[in-house]
Amino acid sequence: FLGLVVLALVFGVTSVIPIGGADMPVVISLLNSYSGLAACAAGFVVNNNILIVAGALVGASGIILTQIMCKAMNRSLANVLFSGFGSAAAAKGSGASVQGEIKPATAEEVYYILEGAGTVAFVPGYGLAVAQAQHVVRELGELLEKNGTEVCYAIHPVAGRMPGHMNVLLAEANVSYDQLVEMDDINPRMDSIDVCVVIGANDVVNPAALDDESSPIYGMPIIETHRARTVIVLKRSMKPGFAGIENALFYNNNTRMYFGDAKASIQALVAEFKDAAS
Repeated sequence: FLGLVVLALVFGVTSVIPIGGADMPVVISLLNSYSGLAACAAGFVVNNNILIVAGALVGASGIILTQIMCKAMNRSLANVLFSGFGSAAAAKGSGASVQGEIKPATAEEVYYILEGAGTVAFVPGYGLAVAQAQHVVRELGELLEKNGTEVCYAIHPVAGRMPGHMNVLLAEANVSYDQLVEMDDINPRMDSIDVCVVIGANDVVNPAALDDESSPIYGMPIIETHRARTVIVLKRSMKPGFAGIENALFYNNNTRMYFGDAKASIQALVAEFKDAAS
């Protein structure tokens, strides 16, 4: 028994070590499916039908979810597991080409940008989930709509930890489903968007996926926020995302970095709008 435990530990570690950070959500889904298959096998051993059925359901759903995420990243499962995607050497090579200057913005400056916008697209990412900012984002969206602004929420298929993560968070905050726009629908309209507000998203908006063949995320479909007239990025710091590479979007001339906790930062914007209305 101990031999099997050690063998399983070695197999798990050696399977995960070569996989880059950007692929971790895919690996998590795959490991979830493994746990379901293990439970199913245990059900056969102990002759427990409930365990067999539950394990089979978890295993099958995990595999399906893994395939969905791979398709959204324009890559195969074999490529994720065996290509060494996101290695440190590749990350350093890609980050070295990023040029430009960071342009920080205050809450007041961001307020004036949003106040004058005709169309605003929110692009949520994992940082939104960490900060639990979905409710204040909805409140800011409602204030913008009262100001005559057209508001939508652009959703990347693999933003967050798994497909649908952002949809669930925004639904929890009672954001209208009609305002949620998929990546393939928002990208053709991006040139007409006045302001894109990126909330805690990184790799899924990195232009390197489109134009830098040396980048480890090259070929991955992204939300092309860099084409909007103005981009506001809410981020705690300049740390890279899962892929471990610099994001050229942050250095663009049309980008303003609004540093801080996403929830507190948006609450400051909500306060600015309410003060202006009073």
